[in-house]
Formats: sequence, C-alpha cells, structure tokens
Amino acid sequence: MNNTDKIYNLAVSGVQKLIPYTPGKPIEELERELGLSNIIKLASNENPLGPGKKALAAIQATLKDLALYPDGNGFNLKSALAEKYAVDMSQITLGNGSNEILELVARAFLTPGLEVVFSQHAFAVYPIVTQAVGATAVVAPALNYGHDLDAMLQRVTDKTRLVFIANPNNPTGTLLNHADLEAFIGALPDTCVCVLDEAYCEFVGGQSEDNSIAWLKKYPNLLITRTFSKAYGLAGLRIGYGLSSPQLADILNRVRQPFNNNMLALAAAEAALTDVEHLQNTITVNAQGMQFITEGFKNLGLGWIPSAGNFVLVDLKQPAMPTYEALLRKGVIVRPVGVYELPNHLRITIGTQAENQLFLQALTEVLGRIGSLPIATLPPSLAVAG
Repeated sequence: MNNTDKIYNLAVSGVQKLIPYTPGKPIEELERELGLSNIIKLASNENPLGPGKKALAAIQATLKDLALYPDGNGFNLKSALAEKYAVDMSQITLGNGSNEILELVARAFLTPGLEVVFSQHAFAVYPIVTQAVGATAVVAPALNYGHDLDAMLQRVTDKTRLVFIANPNNPTGTLLNHADLEAFIGALPDTCVCVLDEAYCEFVGGQSEDNSIAWLKKYPNLLITRTFSKAYGLAGLRIGYGLSSPQLADILNRVRQPFNNNMLALAAAEAALTDVEHLQNTITVNAQGMQFITEGFKNLGLGWIPSAGNFVLVDLKQPAMPTYEALLRKGVIVRPVGVYELPNHLRITIGTQAENQLFLQALTEVLGRIGSLPIATLPPSLAVAG
C-alpha cells in the first residue's frame, strides 16, 4: 500500500467497504460521451411534467431573498404539511429529499452490533445507510418481488432497531395491503422503529395516502417518509419530510443539520401542496403512460411487474445490460437494476406520451437487432409518427 492509500484505513469500518449509490445517468453525461442530442431520460422516476406553475411562481418570488439564510425550522412548509395531514408541527422533520430522513434515522438509532431488517429488492439506500454506521443488515427474501412481511417479522430480534419498508416499493413497484401492513407494524416491538418509505404514495390513489397517517396516533415507533421529488416534480430542489410521533421527530431534528433545506425548495414545496390541478395532471399522465407502455411490452412479448408507482420493471429474460447500452446509443436512458439482484430487468420511468412512444420504438429496434426475443409489430397506436 502506498502512502496515499493509507487514508482509507482511517475511515470507519463501515465506510471503508461502502459502495456509493449510483444515480441514473444524467442527460449531460450521455451527451458528452456519445455526442447525442434530443435525449430522453426515463431512469430516475422524475415527473415528466416538471414543477407546477404555482411552484415555479413561488421560486421566482423568492429569488430576491437569496442572500439570506432560509428558515432553519421551515415554519411555513411545516404549517402547510400539518394542515394537510392534520398532524402537529412537532411531528414533522424536513429533509434534503426524503433520502436524508433515511440517513438521519440511521444516524440517530444505529450503532455497530444493532440490526436493520429490510426486504430483498428494496431501495438501495437502506443497506447504504446501515453499513455507513456499522450496523448489520438483515435481508428478508422477497415474495413475488415485494415485501414478505411474515419473513421480515421472523427476522426481528432484540438487536433490531430499524425496519425499512417501501410502499410502493422501489424498484419493483409492488404495493402492500394496508391491513397486512398495519398488522405488521403493530406486531413490532417498541424497541424497533418502523420506517415506512412512501415516496410514491401519490400515485396509489384512493384513500391510501391518508391511511398510514392515521397510524401515527397508535404507533409512536412509526416514521413515514415522503418527498416532493416525484409527483410534485421538484427533484432538483431536494426536499422531503418525515411524519412521526413528536418524540421521534425531536430525535431526528437533533441530528438534522441546520439549513438543510434551501429557500427555493421550501417555497416551492409549500406552493406545490396547493397545486391540486398539477398533481392530478401528473397522476393522470402517469396512469395513461403506464397503460401505454405495458401494452407495448405485451406486443413485444415481454413480461413486467405490475407497478403502483411512476415506473415499471420489464423482464427481458436475459441479461439487461446489452439492451440498456443499446438504448443509450439511441438516446434513451433507462435504469438497469442488477444491483437489486434483478439482472434481467430494466426499470422504466413513465414519461410523456412522446417520450413513451420514442422509448417503445427504440426498444423494438434494439430487441429486433439483438434478435433473441420474439418481436411483434407495434400497432399504429404505439408507433412513432414520422
């Protein structure tokens, strides 16, 4: 080992072997690599409609104040969230995306020797925050690509401090029955915090968005995390939040960094909560796009995992990386999910109608060139005009 490598030995043990999270390839990176233009990105579950008009107006109105620090307590956004969900402001923790809330709960509750339970095929950040603090990950096998709650509960011991559940799950899109999920939370010991990651809850529809909020009154060890990055179209501003008991929120806010939310994010998120029309348009476009893309998969002879989110996993029945790379060369960015132990799948974010058409056309051409799958001709309704 040379002298420059010795620095790695100084890092804490969990960090030394940590593999950082790899985000979806940025459009600019593909432009640099291949010199392409008119690239479409369907890799990171972003909102294809972007931010709503109210959020954009709030950002514009806030620009004049950028020389000032933001409100470190996020009073206005907390007030809006408290009103929306009928909770007290003391139950809210604001994060730099809901991703930061996941990190905060790990920092606050985990040490080496303690354990975290989560499912196979669950969000990649769960093992990352676990390893970073030196705790032990206990992975329960998936059931039909989703959470096996019985298997997870069997793995909870007196060493378990956190349980992570994503509902809908990323990257598979599976959705748990609410009665089963509440029974699971109720069966957990009070020495274990249940983190219910609901980053995609707005796409589920019905009363599902409100059901879990009611559980906060019964389960003081429950933490619900949500984000403005997906349905609200504010991924670039990085803002999310946690809902919990006041006591749990107090612990998280003790380790939360001051000014972790910038001024533009706070203003945009507050405005976005009132933009019902934009949210409904987003949900409608997603539902239509999901039907459109899965119909395309059917015509291509491909299987997929039914999804409750704004993305869908397609099963290529062969290693997915060659198809992923071929799509890149056509200017279409999707997401390989080999890191989730799903090497034959690609995750596709639902885009606009035009983006969905371009993706299906590119996929048809790529699979036809590879020649290893039965290729059906897309019907006129799925073809790209011109």
